[in-house]
Amino acid sequence: MKVLAISGSPRPKGNTYTLLTKALEVLAREGLETEYISLHDKTINGCVACLKCAEDKNRCAQEDDFAAVFEAMAQADGLLVGSPVYFGSATPNLMALLDRAGYVARHGDNIFYRKVGSPIVVARRAGVNFTYAQLQFFFTIMGMIVPGATYWPIAYGKNPGEVANDEEGLKTIVALAENVAWLLKKLK
Repeated sequence: MKVLAISGSPRPKGNTYTLLTKALEVLAREGLETEYISLHDKTINGCVACLKCAEDKNRCAQEDDFAAVFEAMAQADGLLVGSPVYFGSATPNLMALLDRAGYVARHGDNIFYRKVGSPIVVARRAGVNFTYAQLQFFFTIMGMIVPGATYWPIAYGKNPGEVANDEEGLKTIVALAENVAWLLKKLK
């Protein structure tokens, strides 16, 4: 079983990276295969609603870095997506990925149906609840199974590395990862 973590942060090693890799460490200890993809160096354009994905199943017509990331998402049994809060919402590059992945999946075989997954959000101060809910919509509309934790999977930190000082946030991410592993094993 494999879990893919995708970071929507423009910082390659920022706080979102810290939280996602913490979750992946727990999942690896639980015996799951893990993979990490950062969108910081990828070009993923927004969906243009051309609906070519309805004609050419499981494929987007745009030529950028989307196809490789979508393929990795298709191969994973579990999915974690992480984003810092940017003006009260998830980063545009992560939303572009999820919007297009949703369109392609809904017009194709819905590769996400009954996969396990969760968003993880980090902020300097505010916006985590809205951003968490915004990302959660993707998981639920795709028919995914979202496990809980001891709190919402959010943490606080501004500068790279500061999230490591959020003890409760880190404990929540560990609990989430443990529940993802437990659930994947039960579903197997």
